[in-house]
Order: sequence, then C-alpha cells, then structure tokens
Amino acid sequence: MRCVFCGGETKKMFVTFSYEEENRYFLVEHVPAEVCERCGEKIYSPDVTDELLKFAKDKFKPVKKLEVSVFDFAESC
Repeated sequence: MRCVFCGGETKKMFVTFSYEEENRYFLVEHVPAEVCERCGEKIYSPDVTDELLKFAKDKFKPVKKLEVSVFDFAESC
C-alpha cells in the first residue's frame, strides 16, 4: 500500500492511537495500522476506525491510567 500523503511504502504494524477532544485525552495501545516508512503517517482500516470511535464514546473501561506532567511553553519564555 502507498501513503496517501507522500506516496511512500507502508508497513503493517501495531501502534498506539492517541485522541484529544477539549480537555479529554486517551491512548489505545496495540492498534493495527499501515504506517508509512517515509513520513510516519498512520492509516487505519474502516473496521479499526469504527472500533476506535467506540473508545471515544466511552464504550470501554481503561486497562490502566497514567499520570502525565503538563507544561506551558509560553510561561518558560
């Protein structure tokens, strides 16, 4: 398969999908995707995309929670 953005070759891999909406963030690990070897773009099949949407709609409980430090770049300048 070729990347729709840069035309590079893609490779089947398992990736971590990240999602952000307003102040809500989550990660989904071990997601099958085609990943461009040139630019790194991730391409998900329609079936995988449908499953990922279920995570966004709170259809599943998380398997773990992480604590993340948040910094403000503007305050460091």
